[in-house]
Amino acid sequence: QVQLVESGGGLVQAGGSLKLSCAASGHTFNGYAMGWFRQAPGKEREFVAAIRWGGVQYYTGSLKGRFTISRDIAKNTVYLQMNSLKPEDTANYYCAADPNPSGDSYYNAPSYDYWGQGTQVTVSS
Repeated sequence: QVQLVESGGGLVQAGGSLKLSCAASGHTFNGYAMGWFRQAPGKEREFVAAIRWGGVQYYTGSLKGRFTISRDIAKNTVYLQMNSLKPEDTANYYCAADPNPSGDSYYNAPSYDYWGQGTQVTVSS
């Protein structure tokens, strides 16, 4: 059974940094795309970043340059480095795995079959 466990969230002041981790287990993740999504109270879940098996990265436009996604294949772990955080980045951040990535599916939440429980990021002004 695939399990994704996020960690690294917390409270940080505006301008600060956090690094989220997502540890995957229960399957061989060859070929999977891994993504990060976030959801703020009262808002829809939105795409943040994704990384394909070959290392190609995708970002939602407004976050590119501040957020960086990476993965350690040997550790089955994906990371999200978040710099210059703003209060509007406050949300619950979710890790997700897509076993059959194709085309532009990386930004589409329903394309991901497996989800973590989320980790809360709160940015104070």
